[in-house]
Amino acid sequence: MTAWAKSFHTFGAGLLTAAAEWKLRKKRSGPEEQERAFDRLQPKLVASSYWREAGIEAGMTYRVFASRIVPRTYEQLAPAIEQVKRGEADVLWPGRCSLFAVSSGTTAGKTKFLPITEEMLAHFRRAGLDSLLYYTVRKKHAGVFRGRHLFLGGATALDPIAEAKPHAAYAGDLSGITALNLPRWVDKHLYEPGTAIAQMTDWPQKIDAIVARTRRLDISLLAGIPSWVLVLAAALRENSTQGKRRISNLQGLWPNLECFVHGGVPIAPFAEELRAALGPSVTFHEVYPASEGFIAAQDTHAAAGLRLMTDAGIFYEFLPMDQFDESKLDQLAKKIVPLADVKPGVDYALLLTTPAGLVRYVIGDVVRFISTEPPRLIYVGRTKLQLSAFGEHVIEKEVTDALLAVCSRHQWTIVNFHVAPIFANSLTGQTRGRHEWWIELKSGTIATPIGPQMAAEIDTELQRLNDDYAAKRRGGGLDAPIVRLVMPGVFKHWLEFRGKWGGQHKTPRCRSDRIIADELAQVTNFAVD
Repeated sequence: MTAWAKSFHTFGAGLLTAAAEWKLRKKRSGPEEQERAFDRLQPKLVASSYWREAGIEAGMTYRVFASRIVPRTYEQLAPAIEQVKRGEADVLWPGRCSLFAVSSGTTAGKTKFLPITEEMLAHFRRAGLDSLLYYTVRKKHAGVFRGRHLFLGGATALDPIAEAKPHAAYAGDLSGITALNLPRWVDKHLYEPGTAIAQMTDWPQKIDAIVARTRRLDISLLAGIPSWVLVLAAALRENSTQGKRRISNLQGLWPNLECFVHGGVPIAPFAEELRAALGPSVTFHEVYPASEGFIAAQDTHAAAGLRLMTDAGIFYEFLPMDQFDESKLDQLAKKIVPLADVKPGVDYALLLTTPAGLVRYVIGDVVRFISTEPPRLIYVGRTKLQLSAFGEHVIEKEVTDALLAVCSRHQWTIVNFHVAPIFANSLTGQTRGRHEWWIELKSGTIATPIGPQMAAEIDTELQRLNDDYAAKRRGGGLDAPIVRLVMPGVFKHWLEFRGKWGGQHKTPRCRSDRIIADELAQVTNFAVD
């Protein structure tokens, strides 16, 4: 970009930032914006055969909608989505759908094909831009627009869907689909790593190509899953020098790097290592994207939570987790509340109605509101990724917080981990269940970690964080946990074994079954008693 073009571009970004700041100050209440979102979605849903048959009518009030339309999971919508994949028109949304985001929800889940309509692409564009403008409002300047924006997303190479013929339809990673549909000015002036590299599916080769292309560019923003950002940072430091000395962090290579955008996994276990790798003045900016919609973004300090995207085209509903039972969703409609009725401090299962034809869709995430004016929330886990095999009701956030507290005390750095139950077994003499922690720590720590020591400290932390867990431990219903410290690379091998190495894939932190734990045992040749 020429100096004149960069100056003009920055001026335009400054105007956008000023507009965003005005918009946030004058923003109408979240519930009011949600009413408008509901009203705008309704005519499109009435024009689709599936939702007409389900009972959606023109002009229906939210109260009628809530009493008539039962919540649905992906599995319940799958037959209709298969019709859409075959090229049928007007099923879940008017017209035919040409793009599908492939998602498993977690690395162990069933593959999902989520329709991405033109209106859904518009939602992602608007919410993505708003999330970046929230950052510029926080910083009170538009400096981030002066450089290039490097996204470590999924491959933009899409696979044709054979059953859609003669209609042309394609499936791929959502981040790849959105990269192919960026606004023209973003694609021209901001987006990296460029079209050819973005198509690559081999992640080690992709990292090498990104290093070669970007080490001499002016990068001001970096976005991606923490584990892959750390891999990229290590590769860049290895291949870049400042004078005769190797750079110590990415700001030594990219002096204008100021923003790291992250989301999808809790940042806390990686925060210290990321700050060292990126540079001391890089600002972390958290977003909450999913394949089903761009849900929230940080608009102030991290402790305040993420601001719900109430005016980007999605209608949100919330089901208290103490009422949640996926097998009885048709009986729980009266327990679901709109945004106007949520309360801070309560854990809710999140439901979405989207401009892709997903209605009262149970996304599988659990959120907790920090405030309601404005609506800000935090992600606390997955509805299915909990430890509750013994009635202990431990959520993903508590698992992460407990391990992080222990590791912070000893200056241990977490690479990856997973927690699963070990059930009572009369053959081995184990009379009570317990938790099994599979933990990979970064080598070269100051104090040598020992499994039994970690297990005892994690046990204490979880009892502090979760009353149900504490009651089970005190009452003898649950034995002390066991920690298995695994060799470096075990989780990488497991992801490769699953065919999920690279991109946006991540390891589920906990499950109430042993699907992942038993596969980890195979990878490590670990015999579990």
